[in-house]
Amino acid sequence: MSTPAPTRPPRPAVPGVVPATLMVAEREILAQVRTKSFLISTAVLLLGVLAAVIGSSFLSGRTAEATQVAVVAQTADVVEAMPGMEPVMADDADAARELVESEEVAAAVLPDESGENPTGITVVALTDAPQSLVGGLSVAPSVELLDADEGDQTGLRYLVSFAFGAIFMMSAMTFGSTIAQNTVQEKQSRVVEILLSTVPARALLAGKILGNSALALGQTAAIAAVAIIGAVVTGQDELLSALGGPVAWFIVFFLVGFVLLASVFAASASLVSRIEDTGPVLTPVMMLTMTPYFVIVFFNENALVMKIASYVPFSAPVAMPVRLFLGEAAWWEPLAALALLVASCVAVIALGARIYARSLLRFSGRVRLKEALAA
Repeated sequence: MSTPAPTRPPRPAVPGVVPATLMVAEREILAQVRTKSFLISTAVLLLGVLAAVIGSSFLSGRTAEATQVAVVAQTADVVEAMPGMEPVMADDADAARELVESEEVAAAVLPDESGENPTGITVVALTDAPQSLVGGLSVAPSVELLDADEGDQTGLRYLVSFAFGAIFMMSAMTFGSTIAQNTVQEKQSRVVEILLSTVPARALLAGKILGNSALALGQTAAIAAVAIIGAVVTGQDELLSALGGPVAWFIVFFLVGFVLLASVFAASASLVSRIEDTGPVLTPVMMLTMTPYFVIVFFNENALVMKIASYVPFSAPVAMPVRLFLGEAAWWEPLAALALLVASCVAVIALGARIYARSLLRFSGRVRLKEALAA
């Protein structure tokens, strides 16, 4: 009597494109957040941002203590209206002079009893009256500035350009390099053969981009949160309110721009099979990532260059938010630039996916771009 053949367990079903993409994205995220280097570098970056915000506030004099000035009832309103001055109420003029003599206050503002001073106020000090107090009480001619914002915006222009450019460049290079390194390591160890037997090549590429985009966006959001907390603590509310809209646009442009660059990083890395060969294929991508940053920083006062850069897909994530902060862009310009960036991103992803899918299983040295497109 023959024994029946043993039944084999059913083969697991191959996941669809969307579940496979989410599975790869989860793998990419967990692989990064579990490494000490990622956690330490993120913590150092956030501390550096917080230190920069507090340091800029300190250097601009925002954290300087107010000058204490003794006042009486007749002069209290005058000193309260002066920035950087803290009025200390005294019962009368003699009590105010005693506070000055005991060095509890820097000076005293009292009514002029002689009637000879046109301001009707006398400043009493021990050895030297604070110049900021005297200047605030002096009668000065009215001044009309034809370009009042230019002087104040010069420093902010450089600061905002540098901040937006540095965040975008560092995120793109850090996580783009991670995508490239993981792609080459999977080819070099032949792990990609196992991965492609489970998930399609396009799902593998999409999962890598999705996972690293989530990490980059999360890190950028953490930087923004730390910067906001630092600005609130140091009293830079005016700068914070001015940056609200541009920061929101920057996050939107950042996400689309990063996906575009991540596709280029992944496609370029798929052309080689060894870590040692990544230099020639990744150098152009690195230059493509760094060049817009230097253009924005060094040409941020050139309106024509900034306007052109705000429509170039690789520099638009930085140039357009800077122009919005400076009020140099019309209401429709960010919408047009974003539509152009999205269209470019779709085209680059389609081209990158074609290169990626046709190069992953080619292990015989470097694959030329022409070969990958014509395969």
